Amino acid sequence: MAPKLVNVVLLSTYDLGHQPFGLASPAAWLKRVGANVVCNDLAVEDLNTAAVVAADLIALHVPMHTAARLSLRLLRSVTALNARALLVCYGMYAPANQSDLKDAGVEIVIGGEAETKLVEVYQRMLAGQPGRHLSTKALTKQQYVRPDRCGLPDLYKYAHLLGPDNEITIAGYSETSRGCKHLCRHCPVVPAYGGRFFIVGVNVVLEDIDQQVEMGARHITFGDPDFFNGPGHAMRVVEALAKRHPKLTYDVTIKVEHLRRHHELLPRLVETGCLFVTTAVESFDDTVLHALNKGHSRSDFSDALEICKAVGL
Repeated sequence: MAPKLVNVVLLSTYDLGHQPFGLASPAAWLKRVGANVVCNDLAVEDLNTAAVVAADLIALHVPMHTAARLSLRLLRSVTALNARALLVCYGMYAPANQSDLKDAGVEIVIGGEAETKLVEVYQRMLAGQPGRHLSTKALTKQQYVRPDRCGLPDLYKYAHLLGPDNEITIAGYSETSRGCKHLCRHCPVVPAYGGRFFIVGVNVVLEDIDQQVEMGARHITFGDPDFFNGPGHAMRVVEALAKRHPKLTYDVTIKVEHLRRHHELLPRLVETGCLFVTTAVESFDDTVLHALNKGHSRSDFSDALEICKAVGL
């Protein structure tokens, strides 16, 4: 007898305007073990009601507070369409909101490195042992695979780069690392990862960017919580990227502390195509910065600003 086919729907409500990496990555993992996967990004498309009705497993990605609140609203529609499916929420804000999520019908909550756990849930369903009412924070190093972006809306529907002459450049998104080694008190990454971060292999990152370039991307946002958590690895990625796609530009997120500490790397970022850096200053009040354990002061930010200006970043 052929094994039962398990239909999986992965839902995203909000991912800062990017094509959701948080759907593409688990989709790749689940398809590798035989799942029939439908990805549905409600930021740019309507709810796929037919897929929801047919689903055995429905997993909602909740990487941020906004996504968590929107998911709670969405769950009412999902459960009205399909009361039999196993509901899962995964992402940084899933454990923090597990009480509300479970009240809304969610039975499994996964934080941290979720792909392996989602595969385990799928395989338990195949075996008839879905393991309901489970909460877990997964911090086991994974062997990352290239995200599967098939079935997601076209890149032109997402965030784009607006140039100085108002020219529009299609932008993609990828990650060279997951988690963060810092423990800033206000940050949602900390309760999810507890000061740990995980490197994504250079080849996996490049393959993900390759497929987005084929989709029309001419700029990439690297969404690592901090691009310089592993500066050596980060530079290997951008050096390889510049050789592979010399006209591609990119942007990164780097802490003030790391902009100062690794200032000697910034000129090479510019040379390899970095257009700008996002940094979370949070406050210009040293008392507040100390309370948040940000790792920088007001004067440190001024220094970082001058360092970036000096290299044209």
